[in-house]
Amino acid sequence: MNWLELAAILVIGFVGSAEFGSAALVHPVVRKLTPDDQLTFEQGLLRTYGRIMPVGMTAATVLGITIAIDTPSAWTIGAAASLSVALAVTIAGNVPINLRTGRIRQDTAPEGFIAMRRRWDVFQLTRASLQLAGFVLITIGILTP
Repeated sequence: MNWLELAAILVIGFVGSAEFGSAALVHPVVRKLTPDDQLTFEQGLLRTYGRIMPVGMTAATVLGITIAIDTPSAWTIGAAASLSVALAVTIAGNVPINLRTGRIRQDTAPEGFIAMRRRWDVFQLTRASLQLAGFVLITIGILTP
């Protein structure tokens, strides 16, 4: 395994695991909070995940595509496709909702906030599943001779 393959497994694994953990383990608990507490929590996550994940998701996609070009196989091409679709879902679905959430300046959740965040949950589960699949596929593609 070369340094690029190692970087791909580590970065894609981190991003996929963090996002899937968020979708499957964190946000189901967040949905049980009051709307105002959900607003506080989501804005807090924007300050943590929102700083790291744009770089991480982009790097994961670039690494996946690079590995697929360097070592083309059904596994690596599938990983690159999965990561690319996840990034597209993020940009088209999650980012606009995150921007709206971040612009809320009041302490109480505005009307429509919960419905907006439930739409975000659908995008989140989609992208997180695609990222986790990308991690599994790239790992198999790299480790399969």
